[in-house]
Amino acid sequence: MTCPHVSDLPAEVSPDSADGCADCLAAGERTWAHLRICLGCGHVACCDSSPRRHATAHFRAEHHPVIRSFEPGEDWRWCYVDNRVV
Repeated sequence: MTCPHVSDLPAEVSPDSADGCADCLAAGERTWAHLRICLGCGHVACCDSSPRRHATAHFRAEHHPVIRSFEPGEDWRWCYVDNRVV
């Protein structure tokens, strides 16, 4: 199942961090639970189970609606606007 926001995504994005949550690393923290990549710009951020919830903060600041898991072996996507897996 998909949503209208998927068709607006670029064909490919490059992760801005391969070492973890870019925002946590910038703050000198390494306490995230799971990583997500923004499919609008490639920003790698921590999930809502993490203390800082940077992926959701990125959505609220940048309005990029679709993320994908950045965990090995996972390929699901989530749309913040439609509040569902896409």
